[in-house]
Amino acid sequence: MAASWSLSGALKSMFARDTIDADTWNDLEDAMISADFGPDITESVIDELRASVAKFRTDDPADLKRMLRETLEERLARLDPTLTLSARPAVVLVVGVNGVGKTTTIGKFTKFLVGHGRSVVVGAADTFRAAAVEQLATWAERGGAQIVRPQQQGQDPASVAFQTVERAQREGIDIAIIDTAGRLQTKSGLMDELGKIRRVVEKQTDIAEVLLVLDATTGQNGVAQAEAFIQHAGVTGLVITKLDGSAKGGFVLAVQERTGIPIKLVGQGEGINDLTGFTPHVYVQGLVG
Repeated sequence: MAASWSLSGALKSMFARDTIDADTWNDLEDAMISADFGPDITESVIDELRASVAKFRTDDPADLKRMLRETLEERLARLDPTLTLSARPAVVLVVGVNGVGKTTTIGKFTKFLVGHGRSVVVGAADTFRAAAVEQLATWAERGGAQIVRPQQQGQDPASVAFQTVERAQREGIDIAIIDTAGRLQTKSGLMDELGKIRRVVEKQTDIAEVLLVLDATTGQNGVAQAEAFIQHAGVTGLVITKLDGSAKGGFVLAVQERTGIPIKLVGQGEGINDLTGFTPHVYVQGLVG
């Protein structure tokens, strides 16, 4: 876990004190707000911790640190982070606004899957941006996947999605990942486009996952930008990118509780291997120390 977004640095001196006092609670509140847990979750967690400290009659900061870990882990574990990819082919739609790292995430996800022995084909259904197709092709190749490109710029995205699934079925490829457009300025048209992609794919097979990519550095603003996807795209899992460059480690819990959608993957760097499955225990250990 990257020190730049870990809470552990902010909490280190607090937990090194001899006793739990008023300053302890103030420092914990400040650290959690700074880490983008948000005021509601911060207040709720601190209330829960105060009750536990009183119940067990402890004034040892080491006990408080353990209770904080347990509380955060329990909250994060309320939703199942397991990717549902057992179907063959398992079709994954990847959605999100432009600029969140959607294309690079697909490349990293491809590498992650290939590393676990799965064959992958990627469909470039963001057909209105030639640069997006080329960038996706580069990342897919780095990740070890085949790619289905649009036959001309502006080709109907649903037809690219159809061809991608068709190829996976024909060639016995395990997983088909479909990139979709992320333009915000044509939100209603974009949602119509996503709906059409879903209908075309579902005539061929079920959709295994719809993954929404969010940028940790944008924090709560990023969730607001992505509300249309959450409302209309049938999102089944979240992918949190750019955690390495963010001091907003608390965003992970805040976004899961705000959306009610489990985090399934996290990205913590620029490299092709820097996307991993989300494990609450490991995450909280890195966050709190």
